[in-house]
Amino acid sequence: MRSAADGPGRPVLRTVAPADWPLWREARIASLTASPEAFKARLADWERGGEEQWRARFDDPAAYGVLAVLGARPVGLAAGLLAPGAVPELRSVWVAPEARGHGLAARLIASVESWAHGTGAGVLRLSVLASNAPAIALYERLGYAPDGGAGQELFMTKRLSG
Repeated sequence: MRSAADGPGRPVLRTVAPADWPLWREARIASLTASPEAFKARLADWERGGEEQWRARFDDPAAYGVLAVLGARPVGLAAGLLAPGAVPELRSVWVAPEARGHGLAARLIASVESWAHGTGAGVLRLSVLASNAPAIALYERLGYAPDGGAGQELFMTKRLSG
């Protein structure tokens, strides 16, 4: 998905298809390498995964992924997951350190919100490590509110406008 506002120096948002698995893998490994403190998942959980494991993520019609690509290099990602009968979830939001501070995370999150709204959902949910103050502040700026928690996780939700 490319918008007219995307220019040569601005990352392009791209909805992930199964054939994009190498680019998603590159971005996901970069996120777990550069920001391990931000995720429950660990690099070892995904690093050794083969093509089948990576493709399976986007062969699932209940999964959505969006990449931010600058040139040929991924500099951000976000995912959505819709479990049967459940509230859709925002997952794996990450922006490369060199691409931060330009609203890219908000663009990625808005893409997942649009997907979730398209499923008919009225709410989008996420979980964030309670120790990740910058992420919590971002989510609050974007309209997410705390909605409980468990262990080290804080749950947040946002009502999607119709």
